[in-house]
Amino acid sequence: MPRRAGIARKTKYEEAPANRTTERFHAKLMTNGKRRLAQRILRQALARAAAAARRPGLEVMEAALRNATPIIEVKPRRVGGATYQVPVEIRGDRRLSLGVRWLVQSARKRSGKSMSEKLAAEFVDAMNGLGAAVKRREDTHKMAEANKAFSHFKW
Repeated sequence: MPRRAGIARKTKYEEAPANRTTERFHAKLMTNGKRRLAQRILRQALARAAAAARRPGLEVMEAALRNATPIIEVKPRRVGGATYQVPVEIRGDRRLSLGVRWLVQSARKRSGKSMSEKLAAEFVDAMNGLGAAVKRREDTHKMAEANKAFSHFKW
C-alpha cells in the first residue's frame, strides 16, 4: 500500500472538455481498450489543428465534423422483386456517428506520421472542405440525388 496519495499527472496539451462529440471521438479512436491513449491522441490532434488553423482546436473539430456529416443517405428497399436505392434522411445520432467514423477512418488511411498528426491534418482538411471524409459525404449526397426518383418508395 503506498504511503502517499496518487501522483498528479501533468499534460503538455490542454485537456479537451468532455462533451458528446469528444467522447465519440475517444471511443472511435480507441483500440484494445486503451482509453487514455485515445484521449491523448485527440488532445494532441486538437492542439496541432489549432496551431495549423490559427483557431481554437474544438472550433476546428466542430467545423470539420459539420463538413463531414451527411444529411441524407440511400437505403436499399425491395419492391416487387427489384431492389431500389431509396434516399432517406438520417437521424441526428446516426449523423454524428457517421461523421466521426468517416473522419477517423480517413485519418487512419493517411500515410506516415503519428495518428495525432494524421487526425489533425484530416480536421484541417475537412474544415476547409477537402479531405477524404468530406469527399465521402459528397459521394453519399450525389448518390441520393441520383436516386431521387425512387424517393416515393420510402415508408
